[in-house]
Amino acid sequence: MAMEPLWEDRDVRFDISSSQMKLRPGEKLIDQLDAVEDTKGNNGDMGRLMVTNLRVLWHSLEIPRANLSIGFNCVISITTRTAQSKLRGTVEALYILCKCGSTRFEFIFTNLVPGSPRLFNSIMSVYRAYDTSKLYRDLKLRGALIKDKQVRLLPQEQVYDKVNGVWNLSSDQGNLGTFYITNVRLMWHANINESFNVSIPYLQMKSVKIRDSKFGIALVVETSHKSGGYVLGFRIDPQEKLQSTTKMIQNLHRVYSACPIFGVEYEIDDQPQVTESMTRVPVQDDVEVEYDGHTDAFAAYFADGNKDQDKEAVYSEELGLAIEKLKDGITIAGLWEVVSPT
Repeated sequence: MAMEPLWEDRDVRFDISSSQMKLRPGEKLIDQLDAVEDTKGNNGDMGRLMVTNLRVLWHSLEIPRANLSIGFNCVISITTRTAQSKLRGTVEALYILCKCGSTRFEFIFTNLVPGSPRLFNSIMSVYRAYDTSKLYRDLKLRGALIKDKQVRLLPQEQVYDKVNGVWNLSSDQGNLGTFYITNVRLMWHANINESFNVSIPYLQMKSVKIRDSKFGIALVVETSHKSGGYVLGFRIDPQEKLQSTTKMIQNLHRVYSACPIFGVEYEIDDQPQVTESMTRVPVQDDVEVEYDGHTDAFAAYFADGNKDQDKEAVYSEELGLAIEKLKDGITIAGLWEVVSPT
């Protein structure tokens, strides 16, 4: 079973379709606040903010198509500062600074319930839980897998099999080591040097196959492009043992794909009851906007980290004057469209 590419925690998206606002398998709703203003891009509009184990979602209650999806992997910092809200005036607001690709974004959210610290506490605590559980989701080379001759397991991890006599074929002579096959990842370490190791989450596995190599028949694990696109070969003798080990990894990968474990565990007091209506955005009409990787709405959230330094000036044939050089993917026409006609 092929797993849908994971984008929810690794991307920042604007005005996405209702299907992309729905929670993917393994994604869990942790908290929901029904009176939150997007002070940066939709100042004056009351909206609903949802915190999951992968991202922060916000949508306008009046116009559900006006929405945000902020992946935790893009977050640089979370702080509180004073902001000017059309609904509450001068208030203490939550600032989230993100970087997606080469573009930096700033988001400002204001809790419209006076005196409640829940907005900041929920997002900050869940982000901390996400940031400290990356081994569930990211491939890791030469990590601290072994301590006192024992494999270091993650909180929700269980070992299904330990396979001795596994040769890593990354070098000409090969390295003899050990497999640990768990419910969330495949681990290997060299017997002579335990710091020479690799941790491969099922989330980052593209394929697991038996193929021929210069060392003979081998188990080959190909990882996703986002994890580096590695092709890792392992030899296990005899062939029956190779076959059974490969089948176990393939089966566990299939099970994981159906119900992923992302490793972000956090519970709040007075958690709202999760219903179907909370895991999807109400559709305003029959028109569904397809996300194409770019929308002019995101210009409202740009965060410029070089305010004190002038950008390069270039001549604009469209305007007939000199302007600051635009960021990649941004056009003059697109910037005009950010301003709604009156």
